[in-house]
Amino acid sequence: MSQAQPFGVAGTPLSQWQDSTALRGAQAISLEALVPPGSRLVVLAPHPDDEVLACGGLLAAMAMAGREQEIQLISVTDGEGSHPGSSQWPQARLRAQRRLESEYAVAALGLDESRLSWHRLSLVDGGVAEGSEALIALLSEDLRPSDVLLSTWRHDGHCDHEAVGHCAAQAAASTGATLVEVPIWAWHWAEPNDPRIPWEQARKLMLSDEQLARKRRAITSHASQLQTDTSTGALPVLDAVTLDRLLQPFELVFL
Repeated sequence: MSQAQPFGVAGTPLSQWQDSTALRGAQAISLEALVPPGSRLVVLAPHPDDEVLACGGLLAAMAMAGREQEIQLISVTDGEGSHPGSSQWPQARLRAQRRLESEYAVAALGLDESRLSWHRLSLVDGGVAEGSEALIALLSEDLRPSDVLLSTWRHDGHCDHEAVGHCAAQAAASTGATLVEVPIWAWHWAEPNDPRIPWEQARKLMLSDEQLARKRRAITSHASQLQTDTSTGALPVLDAVTLDRLLQPFELVFL
């Protein structure tokens, strides 16, 4: 995630989501059904924490299952735009810091490095749409029909999340890969039974206590996103309300 609180308010709290009849009605999906044995999971993350925020529980579940499956992570940007105007976190420092944070986070999930490949594309944070043609071409060349491609939702409400989602959808359609989209900022702006959410496509991957604990530990690795910026006074990108919504005992996906 990047660009702290782009909507300017705290957003829909977890308590309201817990009262959502639409969310309660979303069917559960198993790990095996979401990422079938023999398939490769390709995770397309706009910023160097979105892989954990979107599917840290799924990645922890795959690590704990011990299946011999290949996982590819693609970090589209370096996340250098999360602290605009900051002297504490100038862009050069953020690029290096956020790369380290994402490495620590993935290690906290327990992933086997021998089955993990990681590509960092270094597109401009906040400007993914301008590089969308190149991103679609890269994905289309790499993807296999048996792959599961997981990205942020193409209507998530953040410019980079939406651009990545649209690129993923086009690449999946052209290659036959299975597309899985995950909401992140939608938890912020949407209402509990919001008709803008594709509830008919929504499924819940239920997380065990250990999987959720690993996801929580992984998120704590992103220190730059969890602290107030002392130079600008900007609040943490990942504040308590945001984390509550993203650390529910399931991960919501759109199929």
